[in-house]
Amino acid sequence: MNNLDFILPEIFISLAIMFLLILGVFKKNSSNIIHYLSIVCLLITGILIINNPSGTQVTLFSGSFIIDNLSSFMKILTILGGASILLMSKKFLKISKIFLIEYPILILSSILGMLVMISSNDLMVFYIGLELQSLALYVLASFNRDQLKSSESGLKYFVLSALSSGLLLYGCSLIYGFSGSTNFDIISNTVNSNHYGLTFGIVFILVGLSFKISAVPFHMWAPDVYEGSPTPVTLFFSVVPKIAALTVFIRFLYVPFINMMDQWQPIIIFLSIASMIFGAIAAIGQKNLKRLIAYSSIGHIGYALAGLSVGTNEGLQSSIVYISIYIVMNLGFFSCLLMMKKNDLYFETIEDLSGLSKNHPILSLCFLIVLFSLAGIPPLAGFFAKFYIFKSVIEQSMYFLAIVGLLSTVIAAFYYLRIIKVIYFDEQREKYDTDHSNWLKVSLTLSTLLILLYFIFPSKLLEIVSSINVI
Repeated sequence: MNNLDFILPEIFISLAIMFLLILGVFKKNSSNIIHYLSIVCLLITGILIINNPSGTQVTLFSGSFIIDNLSSFMKILTILGGASILLMSKKFLKISKIFLIEYPILILSSILGMLVMISSNDLMVFYIGLELQSLALYVLASFNRDQLKSSESGLKYFVLSALSSGLLLYGCSLIYGFSGSTNFDIISNTVNSNHYGLTFGIVFILVGLSFKISAVPFHMWAPDVYEGSPTPVTLFFSVVPKIAALTVFIRFLYVPFINMMDQWQPIIIFLSIASMIFGAIAAIGQKNLKRLIAYSSIGHIGYALAGLSVGTNEGLQSSIVYISIYIVMNLGFFSCLLMMKKNDLYFETIEDLSGLSKNHPILSLCFLIVLFSLAGIPPLAGFFAKFYIFKSVIEQSMYFLAIVGLLSTVIAAFYYLRIIKVIYFDEQREKYDTDHSNWLKVSLTLSTLLILLYFIFPSKLLEIVSSINVI
């Protein structure tokens, strides 16, 4: 098999972006066709990824680009997340009068950056992917130019992201200076576990990466950006970039610096504990659902980091399972949120859910299942996601981390249960519109069923993920 065949997904999506951009410029009123062509492009990219032979590890471009089971699985998650969001967002964009050709092209550009990040085995390749992803995200955050909040969120994300990129680049320069290479495999052969210069480099890179996944204390941008961005963009922020960033965490820590685990493990444990506690407590006072899900996502990324901090393949696999289930739960949550529409106006506060069950019993039931799963209540998928994390943590005798995780789960359950109380026990409001797009209904139905029925075959996802061994 020709080596270039392995990067066909990236080549195809690059050509697709250029073709769609040219089509959009020369063909008037082409938003509709470009939107659907973008989804088709993503699905073809997914098929090309699946066609890469599994079980093999291939490195390209002098070892700087890697194709293996981890990259293939995370790329498919990214593609599925991106395609789902494009399908769900069409009606919202039309009603908000921002149904433009740029939206799907920016999503595709961001996903291309993520695919490069996921396969990066070199600091420079990783940084190129990261910046390609981030540049598209800056524009997406401020996509609704007529709204002050959207412009503000884009500017905040740009300024803070530029700062984090600077720190990250400084870390890259330190690692290059002390190890003599940017390639992960070469660095792993030269690493000395007592090298303080490399430790500083690792700290700076972890700061930059923590910003991208909104881990505490580098989370300050998330609530404002989530609230100000158009709802489909908020969904994209909360799901897809986290997949790529988590993959880079795994590659960066477990390939070049596994021998320096004593140095980076306390940092990851701190990030995990701080994110779990802060995410659980800060969300309690929120009234806006998008801000609440921002703090909720901070808490959830804390659980994923707990799995990473363990230092075993089982811990990594539990984190990957966690992020996979978290994506499904978030798609369900935002499907419900996008159905809260009345007279072409979207609602997004907890008060707007008041008495929802009286007028919309099926939507309320789906919301209930998604919220219970986010809270980690058995036998829903969210419970198993947390169970795998706690199991891998306890197996390594990291009891304090497990106790903090359990306590923060109990605290977080309060604000999920409060939303359910508002839906089922508060006074009813006017009925919402029911003319939702079919794709939105399909997304909500599928995500709810996956969450509800996961317990029947809980080992299936584990079997798929068990082939991912980094160490």
